[in-house]
Amino acid sequence: MKNVKKITGVLMILFLLSGGLFFAQDRAINANQLPKTAKTFLSSYFKGIPVSSAIEDREIYGVDEYKVYLTNGMKMEFDSSGNWKEVDGKHQKIPYGFIPASIRNYSTKNFPNTYITKVEKKRWSYKAELSNGLELEFDRNGNFKRIDD
Repeated sequence: MKNVKKITGVLMILFLLSGGLFFAQDRAINANQLPKTAKTFLSSYFKGIPVSSAIEDREIYGVDEYKVYLTNGMKMEFDSSGNWKEVDGKHQKIPYGFIPASIRNYSTKNFPNTYITKVEKKRWSYKAELSNGLELEFDRNGNFKRIDD
């Protein structure tokens, strides 16, 4: 009887923990439904490149992030407020206007025959992937930290 109670308790905990997974879901949305910040970002740096699809990633507590795919294959991720988190050019050169100047300057000065194809903004750092496959890591102020190849 004691074992049955333990098993039942464990199963109940697993059920409750996995329950959040059933409520989380991705939902296709129209590009007009993106937050204003994300729409402004797209129109400023990717003008003339249509959005092929936009996905709203919902969690129990609300929208977690947005994923946007452009017709040229590029992909962006935005936080719930519409601030960019990641821009992936899928091996294409991405616009540099939104990338911090120190990161742009470091990559063009030290790797003149390459270009940035992907950039990630995390809480404490940035990562920039170059066309030659190198990943450059920077601190949150855009100061170079290391190369991760």
